[in-house]
Amino acid sequence: MILTGPEITTAVCDGRLTISPFESNQVNPNSYNVRLGSTLLTYTADVIDAHQPNPTRTVEIGPEGYVLQPGELYLGHTLEAVGSDTFVPLLFGRSSVGRLGLFVEITAPIGDIGFLGQWTLMLSPIRPLRVYAGMKIGQIMFFLSCGGVDLYRGKYQAAQGPQPSRYWRDAAPIQAVVAS
Repeated sequence: MILTGPEITTAVCDGRLTISPFESNQVNPNSYNVRLGSTLLTYTADVIDAHQPNPTRTVEIGPEGYVLQPGELYLGHTLEAVGSDTFVPLLFGRSSVGRLGLFVEITAPIGDIGFLGQWTLMLSPIRPLRVYAGMKIGQIMFFLSCGGVDLYRGKYQAAQGPQPSRYWRDAAPIQAVVAS
């Protein structure tokens, strides 16, 4: 079951859902618009290594905006901190942003029950595109869960700003393959 706009507002008011800051004019019929925060990260190594922390460069989006370039992955973040111990959030790019040629969430739209923080966005443009801090970039829908709940306690909890991948914390050591 998906929450309607009025139920999103009710859930924020009664504490079952956190959206901070909350703006009632960003509530849609069945989602909430989230805005782009002011910081972007890009990876600086020629090769990104899944089993190691990777160096990044921070970019602050000024009042004139920032031009995203094709072929580059930018890690942005939502201005809003969003989370719930009750609902399963899913984040998608807004169709208006997709029509500009920007992929907002490439592979990871689902959030975990119990996560609360700013969401990291994986931004990838088709063409050069100027983006602005505070622009409506995505929308989050909230689904009611069924069954027992184990709250999220993962490595991105309470995220502030864009977070680089911490996959390396999960990676098992590589075992040498021995041919027999």
